[in-house]
Amino acid sequence: MNVHFNDHGTKINFYILQVAERFIDAVRESSRRPLPVSFFINYDAEDILRQATESTLRYERGAPISVLDGVPMAVKDEMNCSPYPTTGGTKWLHKVRPCTGDACCVARLRSYGAIIVGKRNMHELGVTPSGTNPHYGAPRYPYDPSRISGGSSSGSAALVSAGLCPASLGVDGGTKDCSVRMPAPLSGVVGFKPTFGRTPQSGVLPLNWTVGMVGILAVEATNWSMEVVADDETTTLHPKVYFPLLNSKNQISNIKLARYGAWFNDCDEEVRLCCSNALQLLCEHYSWKTVEVTIPEIEVMRQAHYVTIGSKCSTSLSSYLENFTDRSEMGWDARIVVDIYGAFDSNEYIKAQKLRYRHMQIHNKIFAKAEVIVTPTTGLVKLDYISGANIIRYQIAGNFLGLPAITVPVGYDKAGLPIGLQFIGKPWSEPTLMHIALAMQALCITDYRKPKVFYDILEKK
Repeated sequence: MNVHFNDHGTKINFYILQVAERFIDAVRESSRRPLPVSFFINYDAEDILRQATESTLRYERGAPISVLDGVPMAVKDEMNCSPYPTTGGTKWLHKVRPCTGDACCVARLRSYGAIIVGKRNMHELGVTPSGTNPHYGAPRYPYDPSRISGGSSSGSAALVSAGLCPASLGVDGGTKDCSVRMPAPLSGVVGFKPTFGRTPQSGVLPLNWTVGMVGILAVEATNWSMEVVADDETTTLHPKVYFPLLNSKNQISNIKLARYGAWFNDCDEEVRLCCSNALQLLCEHYSWKTVEVTIPEIEVMRQAHYVTIGSKCSTSLSSYLENFTDRSEMGWDARIVVDIYGAFDSNEYIKAQKLRYRHMQIHNKIFAKAEVIVTPTTGLVKLDYISGANIIRYQIAGNFLGLPAITVPVGYDKAGLPIGLQFIGKPWSEPTLMHIALAMQALCITDYRKPKVFYDILEKK
């Protein structure tokens, strides 16, 4: 992707401009498939080639900006990113909410030389976990193109899984689902949601402030992309993020992983077996221990989360909806969900915040006993509308309580569809979470399989 050096200092050039051309060809080919993959809402081949040319020239001068120089990165269409409009997956929002420039996290990626390849597809306003979009198509599941990849960061997960980008920016929170950590395991990639307040939200559609956060979907657990977008320089309320453990061969000892057995096992049998085996392997290999805990009122917490995120979404959209008269431009599911969100009242919202505070205290007590909480990432691997609640049941706490979390692929079901294991950490514990994810990945990576839809844009020709 960019220029690397081996142990003898020999330059290895992967020809950034050629990679960019292959990327464009792959996106075009994917749209001509019998079932179009629908990775993007917007991309500009000329702009991609311009960025690639500039990066190539920097390497030729021996002055690359960073390890990200020349690396293609896609952006969820929930973030401002020049020269594209921010649609939020709609056909109308950009008409009443014009925007210029880049979101803070996008600008930071550009400053490190990353090639921004476009605005990738998402569910309209992120309102359901399906990832379908009536306007821009349904991002297909790379492991089974007859299925959809899950939402709302559906395009991000699909294009990373299909080999077009090593990583992509998403927003975990959506307006109903956990939209980085839900599509990530279904597409066999890593999904990382940081602590609330860790990543800058400037230039991101304010659909879910206090619950949604910019996150990363990536081929593997790596720190380079997270370090670039992680620190919100507008506040000093949180500690700076450093990843010293990732550059060390020394393992953290005495890790304790909290596990609520009744909850952990409340999923499809194949998911339960795969995740249980992965957890056992992790603990045996590194001499880590599990701690049995109880987390009460999980279903009540899920409902309180919906009231919270729905109220915030409704409030955020109200000013735009006032200038939006043609509801036929909105998909049927988005219309229904927006109406439901608008029906929540202040009394329900206050009750939800009381429960939020209560669960913060419950989780703080758990984190006094263990570094992380471990769960399957999704309760099943085959997405449908009926199973929406089951597929996101393990991910609510990360958004509702603002906790950092990461999902790592750990195996496959009998049909060859990926399964993920999730680690939820205490606030500001991103380095520990990343370390644990890398440890888990190291034990599983040799068994990773390429999906049916895969483009090897790095192949030397």
